[in-house]
Amino acid sequence: MQHWLQNYDPLGNVILSTTVAALPVVVLLSAIALFRIRIHFSALLGLGVALAVALFAYGMPVQAALATTLYGAAYGLLPIGWIILNLIFL
Repeated sequence: MQHWLQNYDPLGNVILSTTVAALPVVVLLSAIALFRIRIHFSALLGLGVALAVALFAYGMPVQAALATTLYGAAYGLLPIGWIILNLIFL
């Protein structure tokens, strides 16, 4: 995998860069609260926006973006699976 350094101000304006970085969280919470979309669909929508922001605004390589997506999914799902496995054995 290639080496990539994140630029914390990719748009040249701190307020605009922060607003763009906050878009995935805003989309996720608005989809849940305002539009009453189911939580798993809202999470996928937030993931899509986060990937779009990473790829287009921050210039993240596609391979790194997909790797971080898989890592985040494993980081979130493995603890839940571990708890369920322990409940099965209990």
